Amino acid sequence: MKIALQSTPFNRIDLFEAAGFEVIEGVCLSEKDMIDLLKDADGAQVGVMPLTSREVLEACPKLKVVSRMGVGVDSIDLDAATELGVLACNVPGVNTAEVADHAVAMMLALTRRICDTVGTTSEGAWRDNGKLTVEYMRTVRRIAGHTVGIVGFGDIGRAFATRIRGFGPSQIIAHDPYVPQTTADLYGVKLVSLEELLQKSDYVSIHTALTDETRYMINEDSLRLMKPTAILVNTSRGPVVNGAALALALQSGVIEAAGLDVTEVEPIESQDPLLSLPNAIITPHLAGFSPTFLEECPIRQAENIIRVLTGKAPWGLANPEVIKTIAVLRASDPGRWEGVPDFSTSLAL
Repeated sequence: MKIALQSTPFNRIDLFEAAGFEVIEGVCLSEKDMIDLLKDADGAQVGVMPLTSREVLEACPKLKVVSRMGVGVDSIDLDAATELGVLACNVPGVNTAEVADHAVAMMLALTRRICDTVGTTSEGAWRDNGKLTVEYMRTVRRIAGHTVGIVGFGDIGRAFATRIRGFGPSQIIAHDPYVPQTTADLYGVKLVSLEELLQKSDYVSIHTALTDETRYMINEDSLRLMKPTAILVNTSRGPVVNGAALALALQSGVIEAAGLDVTEVEPIESQDPLLSLPNAIITPHLAGFSPTFLEECPIRQAENIIRVLTGKAPWGLANPEVIKTIAVLRASDPGRWEGVPDFSTSLAL
């Protein structure tokens, strides 16, 4: 069998070769490049860009499994993958600690005004501008005694809650319609509606997946529900927040500040108004990274493919409904799944 890998210095070709697979690598700058690389492959490692679209998947008749780094799978057309009988795998939990740490770091950077005070101190403000220093003294803030809201209470949202609790907030509330209160109780968190969360929170951290339901969840209307002193942090996916609406809210004082690790367009365009705002800090979608992640993730990503093609369950599966599709194919015309051991009996759903 053949495995296609988008070229990165972290690919674990050795794992595939040890399992007896042929490996091909290529640089993909467009969906056409993706098709050229994947068209004869049985399995593939894919990234954020180019998109693993319906067009790409339909052009790859042998493809059985695609494996993406990290947790998010919004770059893969899950509906198309499910219809065609292609597993869309991810690596849940591999960078939970990194993203939660980054969200806390952004929250602290904004409440303690780390970024702008480092800059002005380097420019001599501490020495030459006593009024500016006093202004900073009056505007740095504490998390203790305030309400923290978490949008999305999966693994990363829970890890963030565990970390932020150490800073002494008066309460932690969360919004996630797919999590029961009994689970939130384990973390000392109260589940509320999104409207209530935005109205009550002094600090909001977003940890939800990008879906049709969550796209532009934070928009002009929802931003106006927030306190004028509120701080918003997003380390999930850029399109969860309407960037233009956020820029206007920051410019007009609807909310106080925002920290973003993700933006609607990535890399963010140089003319994006968010880049010029003193009350916004933006990092280049690196919240999930660390040397540990870069070592562990490619292993799990490769193992997803190897396990599926050798009859074992993958570490993460984003489209579990595909198992029904594959069962129907195996019973009638196996197509791409002919000769591949059945992994479904080892999969806990």
